[in-house]
Amino acid sequence: MKKTICYLAWACVVAFTIPSLIIGQDGNLKRQIESVIEGENAKIGVAIQFFESGEIITVNDENCYPMQSVYKFPLALAVLHEVDSGNYSLEQKLHVTKEDLLPNTWSPLRDKYPGGNVDVSLRELISYTVGQSDNNGCDILFRLLGGPNKVDEYVKNLGIEKIHIVATEEEMHADWEVQYKNCSTPSAMLQVLQQFYQGNILSESSYKFLWGVMTERRFGLRRIMGVLPEDVTVAHKTGTSGSNEFGLAAATNDVGIVVPTEGKDFAIVVYVSDSKENEIVSEKIISEIAKLTFDYSKN
Repeated sequence: MKKTICYLAWACVVAFTIPSLIIGQDGNLKRQIESVIEGENAKIGVAIQFFESGEIITVNDENCYPMQSVYKFPLALAVLHEVDSGNYSLEQKLHVTKEDLLPNTWSPLRDKYPGGNVDVSLRELISYTVGQSDNNGCDILFRLLGGPNKVDEYVKNLGIEKIHIVATEEEMHADWEVQYKNCSTPSAMLQVLQQFYQGNILSESSYKFLWGVMTERRFGLRRIMGVLPEDVTVAHKTGTSGSNEFGLAAATNDVGIVVPTEGKDFAIVVYVSDSKENEIVSEKIISEIAKLTFDYSKN
Protein backbone atom coordinates (compact mmCIF):
# COMPACT_ATOMS: atom_id res chain seq x y z
CA MET A 1 0.00 0.00 0.00
CA LYS A 2 1.24 3.44 -0.86
CA LYS A 3 0.95 5.23 2.46
CA THR A 4 1.94 8.83 3.05
CA ILE A 5 4.40 8.70 5.94
CA CYS A 6 4.66 12.37 6.73
CA TYR A 7 1.67 14.66 6.65
CA LEU A 8 1.96 18.38 7.20
CA ALA A 9 2.03 18.79 10.97
CA TRP A 10 -1.08 20.90 11.18
CA ALA A 11 -3.02 18.50 8.95
CA CYS A 12 -2.00 15.57 11.14
CA VAL A 13 -3.18 17.30 14.29
CA VAL A 14 -6.46 18.50 12.86
CA ALA A 15 -7.37 15.33 10.98
CA PHE A 16 -6.55 12.98 13.85
CA THR A 17 -7.57 14.90 16.94
CA ILE A 18 -10.63 16.63 15.46
CA PRO A 19 -11.74 14.22 12.70
CA SER A 20 -15.20 15.75 12.42
CA LEU A 21 -13.79 19.13 11.33
CA ILE A 22 -14.48 19.86 7.67
CA ILE A 23 -11.28 21.03 6.04
CA GLY A 24 -11.63 22.66 2.64
CA GLN A 25 -14.99 21.49 1.26
CA ASP A 26 -13.78 22.10 -2.30
CA GLY A 27 -16.70 23.82 -3.96
CA ASN A 28 -16.18 22.36 -7.41
CA LEU A 29 -16.09 18.68 -6.37
CA LYS A 30 -18.92 19.17 -3.89
CA ARG A 31 -21.08 20.78 -6.58
CA GLN A 32 -20.26 17.99 -9.02
CA ILE A 33 -21.35 15.36 -6.48
CA GLU A 34 -24.54 17.29 -5.73
CA SER A 35 -25.22 17.40 -9.45
CA VAL A 36 -24.88 13.60 -9.71
CA ILE A 37 -27.37 12.94 -6.94
CA GLU A 38 -29.79 15.75 -7.79
CA GLY A 39 -33.21 14.41 -8.70
CA GLU A 40 -32.47 10.83 -7.65
CA ASN A 41 -35.32 9.11 -5.84
CA ALA A 42 -33.17 8.18 -2.85
CA LYS A 43 -31.41 9.53 0.22
CA ILE A 44 -27.72 9.77 -0.61
CA GLY A 45 -24.93 10.62 1.80
CA VAL A 46 -21.28 11.11 0.90
CA ALA A 47 -18.05 11.71 2.79
CA ILE A 48 -14.56 11.94 1.28
CA GLN A 49 -11.14 12.58 2.78
CA PHE A 50 -7.87 13.19 0.97
CA PHE A 51 -5.29 11.91 3.43
CA GLU A 52 -2.28 13.97 2.41
CA SER A 53 -4.00 17.34 2.76
CA GLY A 54 -6.64 16.37 5.31
CA GLU A 55 -9.32 17.90 3.10
CA ILE A 56 -12.80 16.52 3.81
CA ILE A 57 -15.89 16.91 1.65
CA THR A 58 -19.36 15.86 2.79
CA VAL A 59 -22.81 15.87 1.23
CA ASN A 60 -25.98 15.13 3.24
CA ASP A 61 -23.94 14.10 6.26
CA GLU A 62 -26.65 14.87 8.80
CA ASN A 63 -28.50 11.56 8.39
CA CYS A 64 -27.74 8.18 9.98
CA TYR A 65 -27.92 5.77 7.02
CA PRO A 66 -28.44 2.00 7.31
CA MET A 67 -25.05 0.34 6.85
CA GLN A 68 -26.10 -3.22 6.06
CA SER A 69 -22.91 -5.27 5.51
CA VAL A 70 -20.65 -2.23 5.71
CA TYR A 71 -20.71 -2.89 9.45
CA LYS A 72 -18.69 -6.06 8.87
CA PHE A 73 -15.66 -3.79 8.47
CA PRO A 74 -15.75 -2.39 12.05
CA LEU A 75 -16.68 -5.90 13.22
CA ALA A 76 -13.44 -7.20 11.72
CA LEU A 77 -11.51 -4.36 13.35
CA ALA A 78 -12.99 -5.28 16.73
CA VAL A 79 -12.08 -8.97 16.30
CA LEU A 80 -8.55 -8.13 15.18
CA HIS A 81 -8.16 -5.80 18.16
CA GLU A 82 -8.79 -8.86 20.34
CA VAL A 83 -6.21 -10.79 18.31
CA ASP A 84 -3.68 -8.01 18.84
CA SER A 85 -4.50 -8.02 22.56
CA GLY A 86 -3.59 -11.72 22.76
CA ASN A 87 -7.12 -12.93 23.46
CA TYR A 88 -7.47 -14.76 20.14
CA SER A 89 -5.28 -16.03 17.33
CA LEU A 90 -6.04 -15.92 13.64
CA GLU A 91 -5.09 -19.57 13.45
CA GLN A 92 -7.30 -20.75 16.30
CA LYS A 93 -10.25 -22.91 15.34
CA LEU A 94 -13.88 -22.16 16.10
CA HIS A 95 -16.37 -25.00 15.99
CA VAL A 96 -19.17 -24.24 13.53
CA THR A 97 -22.35 -26.27 13.93
CA LYS A 98 -25.06 -26.86 11.36
CA GLU A 99 -27.28 -24.58 13.45
CA ASP A 100 -24.75 -21.76 12.97
CA LEU A 101 -25.23 -21.97 9.19
CA LEU A 102 -28.68 -20.51 8.71
CA PRO A 103 -30.48 -21.11 5.40
CA ASN A 104 -32.06 -18.36 3.29
CA THR A 105 -29.21 -15.93 3.81
CA TRP A 106 -26.09 -15.11 1.81
CA SER A 107 -23.42 -17.54 3.02
CA PRO A 108 -20.59 -18.95 0.90
CA LEU A 109 -19.32 -20.39 4.21
CA ARG A 110 -22.48 -22.53 4.46
CA ASP A 111 -22.07 -23.54 0.82
CA LYS A 112 -18.55 -24.78 1.57
CA TYR A 113 -19.55 -26.58 4.78
CA PRO A 114 -23.25 -27.44 4.25
CA GLY A 115 -23.37 -29.97 7.08
CA GLY A 116 -21.55 -27.82 9.61
CA ASN A 117 -19.84 -29.67 12.47
CA VAL A 118 -16.48 -28.32 11.32
CA ASP A 119 -13.62 -26.39 12.90
CA VAL A 120 -12.88 -23.18 11.00
CA SER A 121 -9.97 -20.84 11.68
CA LEU A 122 -10.65 -17.28 12.75
CA ARG A 123 -8.65 -16.17 9.72
CA GLU A 124 -11.06 -18.00 7.41
CA LEU A 125 -14.13 -16.66 9.20
CA ILE A 126 -12.95 -13.05 8.84
CA SER A 127 -12.06 -13.66 5.19
CA TYR A 128 -15.54 -14.99 4.46
CA THR A 129 -17.25 -12.28 6.50
CA VAL A 130 -15.44 -9.30 4.97
CA GLY A 131 -14.14 -10.65 1.66
CA GLN A 132 -17.35 -12.44 0.67
CA SER A 133 -19.79 -10.60 2.96
CA ASP A 134 -20.90 -13.85 4.57
CA ASN A 135 -23.88 -13.31 6.88
CA ASN A 136 -23.44 -16.49 8.92
CA GLY A 137 -19.76 -15.77 9.40
CA CYS A 138 -20.72 -12.29 10.60
CA ASP A 139 -23.02 -13.61 13.30
CA ILE A 140 -20.49 -16.25 14.41
CA LEU A 141 -17.99 -13.42 14.95
CA PHE A 142 -20.59 -11.37 16.81
CA ARG A 143 -21.18 -14.32 19.14
CA LEU A 144 -17.44 -14.72 19.65
CA LEU A 145 -17.17 -11.12 20.87
CA GLY A 146 -20.32 -11.20 22.97
CA GLY A 147 -22.77 -9.50 20.63
CA PRO A 148 -23.12 -6.39 18.44
CA ASN A 149 -22.95 -4.14 21.50
CA LYS A 150 -19.30 -5.13 21.95
CA VAL A 151 -18.49 -3.88 18.45
CA ASP A 152 -20.48 -0.71 19.10
CA GLU A 153 -18.47 -0.21 22.28
CA TYR A 154 -15.21 -0.74 20.38
CA VAL A 155 -16.15 1.93 17.83
CA LYS A 156 -17.18 4.37 20.55
CA ASN A 157 -13.81 3.78 22.22
CA LEU A 158 -12.18 5.00 19.00
CA GLY A 159 -13.88 8.32 19.68
CA ILE A 160 -16.55 7.85 17.01
CA GLU A 161 -20.08 8.49 18.23
CA LYS A 162 -22.32 8.50 15.18
CA ILE A 163 -22.12 4.79 14.38
CA HIS A 164 -24.66 2.46 15.94
CA ILE A 165 -24.24 -1.32 15.80
CA VAL A 166 -27.08 -3.04 17.63
CA ALA A 167 -28.35 -6.04 15.64
CA THR A 168 -27.05 -9.22 14.00
CA GLU A 169 -27.63 -10.31 10.42
CA GLU A 170 -30.20 -12.83 11.66
CA GLU A 171 -32.10 -10.06 13.42
CA MET A 172 -32.02 -7.85 10.34
CA HIS A 173 -33.33 -10.69 8.18
CA ALA A 174 -36.22 -11.24 10.59
CA ASP A 175 -37.47 -7.65 10.47
CA TRP A 176 -36.92 -5.15 7.63
CA GLU A 177 -36.99 -2.16 9.99
CA VAL A 178 -34.16 -3.45 12.18
CA GLN A 179 -31.51 -2.63 9.57
CA TYR A 180 -32.19 1.09 10.10
CA LYS A 181 -30.88 0.73 13.65
CA ASN A 182 -27.45 -0.37 12.35
CA CYS A 183 -26.62 3.05 10.98
CA SER A 184 -23.91 5.65 10.62
CA THR A 185 -23.35 9.09 9.21
CA PRO A 186 -20.97 9.15 6.24
CA SER A 187 -18.35 11.16 8.14
CA ALA A 188 -18.43 8.74 11.09
CA MET A 189 -17.53 5.80 8.83
CA LEU A 190 -14.93 8.04 7.21
CA GLN A 191 -13.27 8.36 10.61
CA VAL A 192 -13.07 4.57 10.92
CA LEU A 193 -11.43 4.35 7.48
CA GLN A 194 -9.04 7.15 8.42
CA GLN A 195 -7.89 5.48 11.61
CA PHE A 196 -7.49 2.17 9.82
CA TYR A 197 -5.44 3.77 7.02
CA GLN A 198 -3.18 5.60 9.45
CA GLY A 199 -2.25 2.27 11.04
CA ASN A 200 -3.08 3.43 14.54
CA ILE A 201 -5.64 0.83 15.61
CA LEU A 202 -4.21 -2.53 14.50
CA SER A 203 -0.86 -4.26 14.61
CA GLU A 204 1.05 -4.32 11.34
CA SER A 205 0.25 -7.99 10.76
CA SER A 206 -3.48 -7.55 11.43
CA TYR A 207 -3.53 -4.44 9.26
CA LYS A 208 -1.90 -6.25 6.34
CA PHE A 209 -4.26 -9.19 6.69
CA LEU A 210 -7.41 -7.06 6.64
CA TRP A 211 -6.05 -4.83 3.88
CA GLY A 212 -5.48 -7.92 1.77
CA VAL A 213 -9.02 -9.18 2.39
CA MET A 214 -10.54 -5.81 1.50
CA THR A 215 -8.59 -5.41 -1.73
CA GLU A 216 -9.70 -8.73 -3.20
CA ARG A 217 -12.08 -7.82 -6.02
CA ARG A 218 -15.10 -9.97 -5.29
CA PHE A 219 -17.97 -7.62 -4.57
CA GLY A 220 -19.31 -4.29 -5.74
CA LEU A 221 -17.47 -4.17 -9.05
CA ARG A 222 -19.96 -1.57 -10.29
CA ARG A 223 -19.61 0.64 -7.21
CA ILE A 224 -16.40 2.40 -6.09
CA MET A 225 -14.35 0.34 -8.53
CA GLY A 226 -16.91 0.66 -11.32
CA VAL A 227 -15.12 2.96 -13.77
CA LEU A 228 -11.74 3.41 -12.10
CA PRO A 229 -8.60 2.24 -13.91
CA GLU A 230 -7.65 -1.39 -13.31
CA ASP A 231 -4.33 -0.44 -11.68
CA VAL A 232 -6.03 1.49 -8.87
CA THR A 233 -6.03 -0.28 -5.50
CA VAL A 234 -9.36 -0.20 -3.65
CA ALA A 235 -9.81 -1.59 -0.12
CA HIS A 236 -13.54 -1.52 0.47
CA LYS A 237 -16.67 -2.99 2.01
CA THR A 238 -20.09 -2.98 0.42
CA GLY A 239 -23.52 -3.14 2.01
CA THR A 240 -26.73 -4.18 0.26
CA SER A 241 -30.28 -4.63 1.51
CA GLY A 242 -32.08 -5.71 -1.63
CA SER A 243 -35.61 -4.39 -2.13
CA ASN A 244 -38.78 -4.98 -0.14
CA GLU A 245 -42.22 -5.78 -1.53
CA PHE A 246 -42.76 -2.10 -2.32
CA GLY A 247 -39.62 -1.87 -4.43
CA LEU A 248 -37.73 0.13 -1.81
CA ALA A 249 -34.02 -0.57 -1.33
CA ALA A 250 -32.90 0.49 2.15
CA ALA A 251 -29.19 0.34 1.38
CA THR A 252 -26.84 0.17 -1.59
CA ASN A 253 -23.52 1.22 -0.10
CA ASP A 254 -19.79 1.14 -0.60
CA VAL A 255 -17.04 2.51 1.65
CA GLY A 256 -13.33 2.24 1.14
CA ILE A 257 -9.83 3.57 0.62
CA VAL A 258 -8.59 4.33 -2.89
CA VAL A 259 -4.88 4.29 -3.69
CA PRO A 260 -4.19 5.64 -7.19
CA THR A 261 -0.92 4.93 -8.96
CA GLU A 262 -0.86 8.67 -9.62
CA GLY A 263 -2.74 11.02 -7.35
CA LYS A 264 -3.66 11.39 -3.70
CA ASP A 265 -4.89 8.51 -1.55
CA PHE A 266 -8.42 9.08 -0.32
CA ALA A 267 -11.23 7.47 1.64
CA ILE A 268 -14.76 7.53 0.31
CA VAL A 269 -18.14 6.67 1.81
CA VAL A 270 -21.30 6.60 -0.30
CA TYR A 271 -24.62 5.51 1.19
CA VAL A 272 -27.64 5.22 -1.12
CA SER A 273 -30.69 4.70 1.09
CA ASP A 274 -34.44 4.30 0.62
CA SER A 275 -34.03 4.16 -3.13
CA LYS A 276 -36.81 3.32 -5.54
CA GLU A 277 -34.27 2.96 -8.33
CA ASN A 278 -32.96 -0.45 -9.31
CA GLU A 279 -29.59 -1.60 -7.98
CA ILE A 280 -27.77 -0.86 -11.24
CA VAL A 281 -28.80 2.81 -11.04
CA SER A 282 -27.75 3.07 -7.39
CA GLU A 283 -24.39 1.44 -8.13
CA LYS A 284 -23.84 3.84 -11.02
CA ILE A 285 -24.30 6.77 -8.66
CA ILE A 286 -21.56 5.37 -6.43
CA SER A 287 -19.20 4.76 -9.34
CA GLU A 288 -19.76 8.26 -10.75
CA ILE A 289 -18.98 9.87 -7.39
CA ALA A 290 -15.87 7.70 -7.03
CA LYS A 291 -14.67 8.68 -10.52
CA LEU A 292 -15.18 12.39 -9.85
CA THR A 293 -13.20 12.02 -6.63
CA PHE A 294 -10.46 10.03 -8.36
CA ASP A 295 -10.11 12.70 -11.05
CA TYR A 296 -9.96 15.41 -8.40
CA SER A 297 -7.24 13.47 -6.55
CA LYS A 298 -4.91 13.98 -9.50
CA ASN A 299 -5.03 17.78 -9.20
